[in-house]
Amino acid sequence: MMEPLNILGTELEPCGAHPPTGFFRDGSCNTSQQDIGSHTVCVVVTAEFLAFSKEQGNDLSTPLPEYGFPGLKPGDRWCLCAARWQEALDAGNAPRVAILATHQDCLRILSLDDLKQYAIDLS
Repeated sequence: MMEPLNILGTELEPCGAHPPTGFFRDGSCNTSQQDIGSHTVCVVVTAEFLAFSKEQGNDLSTPLPEYGFPGLKPGDRWCLCAARWQEALDAGNAPRVAILATHQDCLRILSLDDLKQYAIDLS
């Protein structure tokens, strides 16, 4: 198995563990063929993004204790589906991106230039 890489081609850094994120819920935006939604973009969620996502039918802010999900709040880091990030970008609600924790597979859907414009970890 190959080492997962971020969109810069270096080692994929963790995204967040509180709450546990990622397709595998291991804190990483790693992916596999089973990850149909491509949960590969590590974002820092905002109130605006959470409201947008809820309007689109994906309520990420409401806790679901039966699934061990506490609900997200502004400032949480989360592995977001690549298509949802593009949708939020197009609507003017894209959250900031942790480039070093964003899996390179998202580049099949997203533009590197767009992601870099929202980067929190590039100088």
